[in-house]
Order: sequence, then C-alpha cells, then structure tokens
Amino acid sequence: MMSTNVVRVQRGTFLKEIARLLTEHRISAVPVVDEDDRPVGVVSEADLLRKQLGLTALLPALRQEPDQHSKTEATTAEGLMTSPAVVAYPDWTIVEAGWLMQARSVKRLPVVDDTGRLAGVISRSDLLQVFLRRDRAIQEEVLEGVLTRTLGLSPSAITVDVSDGHVMLSGLVERRSVIPAAVRLCRGVDGVVEVSERLQYEVDDSAGGD
Repeated sequence: MMSTNVVRVQRGTFLKEIARLLTEHRISAVPVVDEDDRPVGVVSEADLLRKQLGLTALLPALRQEPDQHSKTEATTAEGLMTSPAVVAYPDWTIVEAGWLMQARSVKRLPVVDDTGRLAGVISRSDLLQVFLRRDRAIQEEVLEGVLTRTLGLSPSAITVDVSDGHVMLSGLVERRSVIPAAVRLCRGVDGVVEVSERLQYEVDDSAGGD
C-alpha cells in the first residue's frame, strides 16, 4: 500500500523549499532524512503554520510545549521537524499502521527497511483505498487464500458471501475449533469490514465439548 516514490528533505532544507514541495506534490508532510537516507524527523503543514502564525505567542505559557519557541524561530527542516520520526515497517498490516496514525495523530508514516533507511511512505488515503476493494476480490482471497490454503478446508464445503466488505461464512467444517480461527483470519483480509458465520461442525473439540 505504501508509495515508494518518496519526497524527502535534508536537515538543511529551507522553509520555503519545504512549503513548495508540500504544495507541488499535494502532501501534508515530508520526512527529513540524514546523509544515510534514514528518517530523523518529519515536517508537516502544521509545523509550517506554527512558524507562519507565531503560534507560541498566542498560547498560554503553561500550555506551551518546550520546543515551540525554537520552532517559530527556525528556518530549516532541522529546526521545524518533529523528531524522532514515527515510522512503520514494510511487513506491518494495514491495521497496525492505522492504529499508529491514530495514536500519534499523524496523517503519514515513513516506512523504513531493516537497515532503518527510508523505503516508502504510507498515508491515510492509502489506507482508505483498502475499503474500495471489490467484493469479488475479497471473496476469492477468503476462499482460496484463507480457507483453502491456510486452513486446509475443502472449498466445496464452505460458502463465502461478500457484500460491501461484509463477509458471511456458511457450511460445514470438521472441527469446531476451526471456526474462530477462520473468522479471525478473514478479518485480516484487506477490504473486509465485518465477518459473520453460520458454520456447523462435525466434532466439538473445544474445551468442555462432547
């Protein structure tokens, strides 16, 4: 889901150049990288607005963050950036990236490889693309990828219906313990909004089962 053609700046990039890049590429933030292309921070639209408006002077002294005054005085990315950078990794799920964005109140995450170098960027709009996935594609991945290849179930024994991202599983499985595993794995499929099931089982192998 990440974009690999990443706009980035150096510590010494001036404010006007950062503003130009954000406007030209229609992005809300840009990672700041060191000489080894490792993210050291992020400059966002909010950082530039804070500088432009002199926001520190408008806030009560007790509410000021320690670095706000220095940010309003800054002229380069090093002074403007929020550091350290909040990053994601290529093997993260969409859910993991989304939760981190929500928790840290950011709209974009630099994605780094195993060496810490910038590999891409994932944004909120990238995450939203998941929910535009066609029901047919979701159905195929659930039936072939999750139920058949991962769980080893017979595709002829399970019916998968998908409507607007809502998955309904019905049919017969051999063991009861497979049902919660199937539901959990289906929820991890890109584009799935909700999973319901009407599955029956032949053997109750759950705790307390007959």
